[in-house]
Amino acid sequence: MRLRKKPWAEPEMRQDPKVIFTPAEFKGRWNSVFKNPNPIHLEIGCGKGQFIAQKALLNPKINYIALDYQNEVLIYLLRKVNELGIENIRIIRMRADFLEDAFDKNEIGKIYINFCNPWPKERHQKRRLTHTRFLKKYSLFLKKESFLEFKTDDAMLYEDTLNYFEDSGFSIQYKTSDLHASDIKGNIMTEYEKKFSSIGIKIKYACAKKALD
Repeated sequence: MRLRKKPWAEPEMRQDPKVIFTPAEFKGRWNSVFKNPNPIHLEIGCGKGQFIAQKALLNPKINYIALDYQNEVLIYLLRKVNELGIENIRIIRMRADFLEDAFDKNEIGKIYINFCNPWPKERHQKRRLTHTRFLKKYSLFLKKESFLEFKTDDAMLYEDTLNYFEDSGFSIQYKTSDLHASDIKGNIMTEYEKKFSSIGIKIKYACAKKALD
């Protein structure tokens, strides 16, 4: 979905130290950014940030990094973080293609990917954030035996992602094609999740564990 340009967004974001435009500078020392040794969880493709903001509020002893490349959505997250006084979130503006430049081995304790672009055309599928190409990148900095949680409304992406996990050395711990009818507790809905479920679309979910190095 194309977003209306907000030329004022980037200048506002650059005035706030919670937004990091040069994440490679902090590779291997993200705990120093948060000024504590707490575990770090990463959401890739955070959008306007309803999910990660709620996660951070509910889990103050976990540090969260929200990643997206569109100023037009990140500005909403930044304002939400400031309005709610959330201290355990940092925001990165970058593309997922370069994540291995931003994080060192074993630096991230968990990854969330929610409602990423399904890229249905075969020639575009390597762009999917759950494709084996990306899962191999995530394995470089995700701690061993840590988890990646994934949600989507797209049935084809869901089924393909289950295969991507197996092909990339991730073991599937839980999967369901109807999250809201499952026994999963404490689910936090994203903006897209609320929209899709309100019109009867079932939400698919999987949790996979990274294998030992």
